[in-house]
Amino acid sequence: MTDEMEAIDEATQYRRKIDHTLARFSAAHDEMEAEEAKRRERRERLSPTSLIESTRTALQRVVAPTPAAEEVDAEQTRLQEKKARKIERSVRFGRIAAAVVAGLVFLGIGGAWGAQTYFDAKFTQVSALDENSSDIQDADAQANDENFLMVGSDTRDGAAAEEGVGTADSNPGARSDTVMVAHIPADRKRVVVTSFPRDLEIDRPDCQRWDPAQNKTTDQVSPRQKIAKLNTAYAVGGPACVTKVIQQITGLRINHFVGIDFNGFKEMVDAVHGVTVHTDVPIDDEILGKVLMQTGDVTISGDQALNFVRARHVKADVAKSDYDRIKRQQEFIGALLKKVMSSDVVLDPGKLSDFITAFAKATFGDNLGVKQMMTLAQSMKGLDSSKITFLTVPTVGIANSRGNEVLVRSKTKALFDALRNNTPLPDPNAPIPASEQAPPTSTSKSKTSTSKTTTSKKTGTTG
Repeated sequence: MTDEMEAIDEATQYRRKIDHTLARFSAAHDEMEAEEAKRRERRERLSPTSLIESTRTALQRVVAPTPAAEEVDAEQTRLQEKKARKIERSVRFGRIAAAVVAGLVFLGIGGAWGAQTYFDAKFTQVSALDENSSDIQDADAQANDENFLMVGSDTRDGAAAEEGVGTADSNPGARSDTVMVAHIPADRKRVVVTSFPRDLEIDRPDCQRWDPAQNKTTDQVSPRQKIAKLNTAYAVGGPACVTKVIQQITGLRINHFVGIDFNGFKEMVDAVHGVTVHTDVPIDDEILGKVLMQTGDVTISGDQALNFVRARHVKADVAKSDYDRIKRQQEFIGALLKKVMSSDVVLDPGKLSDFITAFAKATFGDNLGVKQMMTLAQSMKGLDSSKITFLTVPTVGIANSRGNEVLVRSKTKALFDALRNNTPLPDPNAPIPASEQAPPTSTSKSKTSTSKTTTSKKTGTTG
């Protein structure tokens, strides 16, 4: 510091300026400290603890504490401590509960994943789909649709002679006894199941050869056949070939393939303890024998169900054609779905597990598994059974000279245009255009056609 009385020169003036600046900083610092101290004091006075304490002190100054008051104060303290302990226990319990719930969720997810993995491992996966095929029409309109191509194979691999379905030696290879497409649009407001006669006349494309024993295609290619039966597509090229043919006919984007063989089919029915079907006439087949002699609502076993959907020479059928069998197949599938989705099965873990196991064992497919089925079931939850429609692809209704069923192209186009674009279905009873009607035929010619169809069975093309 400088002495204010000493002589003023330039150096002194410089030092005084420094001293004055330091003094101002010091004063400002002291003022700030004082203000901060006041703020701390105000905060302490306004804090809940301080307010309670100051209030208690003020009351104590006015009223001298009595023994009772002291007891009340002590009791309040004990209550506060008890409440604090309770809160602490609740927090601790909450943490434990959260950990337990997290563990259960983890185990649940793990269990579900394990179950899904277990069941999916039982499915035989095959290569069948071609979702980028040039045959697919209105692809954008079908973006979120589900189309299941279902094929019932007549392979006898693993079947015993006493089962009455033939053996692999007597009926080598495999054909498609049943071909259906289940179409579920994106809005999930209806299901349309369309059946295709096994003797439908088709133009079969080039297909890789199929090995039914190993459930896979080979490198050998079977060249296109201009005129063929639908069931030979499976016999020649397996799932991939059938998918090609159906996409050519329908323009649908087939995104699921489900194959079911005869030998495992009946186990699905037995797993749910039988399925109830309705029949107005006894099912007495010229080849399979007495399949079902009762009439009305009858619960049938797996063995009966197998013959029920296979019978195509039933004595009571007027035409004894594939159309009668298709009708029974559609009725049975509807009955099976109803049974599987009933509380009798869904709420019975044993039956549900047995059915899924039997289904997985009896089927083979592409883009097929527990996840796909559960997703579909969830999306269709609450669907009215009246919204499920069974149809047969439009044909002229009379076998041609080759014993084949012939498509009515205009009506077929109208049907699948409606499915692809989710518009109302055309009237299935609408008349067939004159240009597509079958030529007139005599009774004898009709019998000849039927005879040819029956004869072709012996050569392995029908069943």
